[in-house]
Amino acid sequence: MTKKIMVVDDEKDILLALETFFKSYDVDLITVNSGKACIKEVERGFKGTILVDLMMPKMTGWDTIEAIVERGLNKGLIIDVITGKGSRDKDKLMKLAPYVNDYISKPFDQKTLERILAAS
Repeated sequence: MTKKIMVVDDEKDILLALETFFKSYDVDLITVNSGKACIKEVERGFKGTILVDLMMPKMTGWDTIEAIVERGLNKGLIIDVITGKGSRDKDKLMKLAPYVNDYISKPFDQKTLERILAAS
């Protein structure tokens, strides 16, 4: 069974790097550059793992996760947060903890990405 992963990040370099990494695995990969685009894909029926960056303009990763949950779209999703922030936003993390599988700091390495694949 092909694993499905969506990467949500406004940084083109991150999208390209993850696209390059996942290309060598049996992964159905979608990359989007905003929370709004992520929600559209989930509304279209995406089920799988979502790697969502926290620091994005207009709609943060937290806002994106919150919107997915509020709309009841989180069933069948594994949501991993990816961030360059050194510290965690404890209030948001506590509120959305039941919906977040993992909190991954950038830069991530190959072992981290392989762990994400194994959990998908």
